[in-house]
Amino acid sequence: MKTKNSTFGVLFYLKKQKTTAKGTAPICARITVNGRRTEISVKRSISVSQWDAKKGLAKGSRKEVVEFNMFLDQFKAKIINTYQQMLVTGADIHGEAIRDKVLGKAQLGQTIESLIDFHNQHQKAILAQGTMKNYYTTQRYLSRFLRDRYGRCDMRLSELDYKFIVGFENYLLNSEPKDHQKPLRNNGVMKHIERLRKMVSIAIKLGWIPKDPFGNFKKHFDKVERKPLTADELGRLSKRQFEIERLKHVRDMFLFSCYTGLAYIDLAQLRPDNIVIGINGGLWLSTCREKTETTVSVPLLPQARELMDKYKGDPRSVNKGTVFPVISNQRMNGYLKEIADICGIRKKLTFHTARHTFATTITLSNGVPIESVSKMLGHTSIRTTQIYAKVVELKLSEDMQNLERRISGAGS
Repeated sequence: MKTKNSTFGVLFYLKKQKTTAKGTAPICARITVNGRRTEISVKRSISVSQWDAKKGLAKGSRKEVVEFNMFLDQFKAKIINTYQQMLVTGADIHGEAIRDKVLGKAQLGQTIESLIDFHNQHQKAILAQGTMKNYYTTQRYLSRFLRDRYGRCDMRLSELDYKFIVGFENYLLNSEPKDHQKPLRNNGVMKHIERLRKMVSIAIKLGWIPKDPFGNFKKHFDKVERKPLTADELGRLSKRQFEIERLKHVRDMFLFSCYTGLAYIDLAQLRPDNIVIGINGGLWLSTCREKTETTVSVPLLPQARELMDKYKGDPRSVNKGTVFPVISNQRMNGYLKEIADICGIRKKLTFHTARHTFATTITLSNGVPIESVSKMLGHTSIRTTQIYAKVVELKLSEDMQNLERRISGAGS
């Protein structure tokens, strides 16, 4: 359907990624306005084998199938009528507005669900995939909270208040893990609260909510002790001979991160064309951080070049088009725990540890200016890098105290 001002279309499809064990999948209506798509859940499911994808209808001529398709036709007619009414009244036409009117949300005012949908649709092209994944997790917790505490699947934004936020905080703190998830600690809870707050801030700017429900709420993050590897621990890790190939490969990738500051996701996506000739004529690493989309340029130390050269021509790397034969972060962390035990390192080894090691043991402790370290880490603010500087200052303080004790002992 076309008009002078816009293009419009409606079709039904199965959301196959949510197919159940019984082989049924939920049906969704896709509204397309000027090439932009918006999804509406029809609140009906059907067996995948009984669905005609071309027609967007159920297969067959049995009475129940005819009634099922009649329901879909009526649902589609409601969407089209809503669109036509908005054309006549001169309303601002977009998929979200049509969806809200069809579902009756326009009369109730904007809801938590519509706010989350708005945020996700507008931010998924801006935020990194990992960041969006965190927002989806927060969304799931909010849905469970609404269901368990309020017996509802949604709530008007006008109902959000301080009590809701404190209740959500308490719910998260006492949430029982699902499957292999770890219990949420305070900082994890605060991250979910922080994401909700950012979405609510958008609602305030859009005029969807008159008062900030976070007005009296204060976040409280626990201080996390950052433990980079010492030069001694780094040496032990480098010199250790591993008979098991998988441990050797993971150790090498971890060490590469220690000497470059790369996060796991950036290491996983590192390609040969990210290794370039730098301003000094040497090899540099040039890439863009997945998390912050900032450009990162790091001169490659001899240790990093040696590690990289070990995997030139590796079939797994060649097949993926990457520098290293990277496996999943979860498997990496599992192997790193095994590596730490073998090397007698009591600290938890993760790629966060590797970045901390690059920031402190490799660079700041060796006199590299904090501004240079901040740029190599891809930080958007030098205040983030100053956390590592404090770690170095603490180490210097400990070293001076040890020196003072030795001098005092020698003089007595």
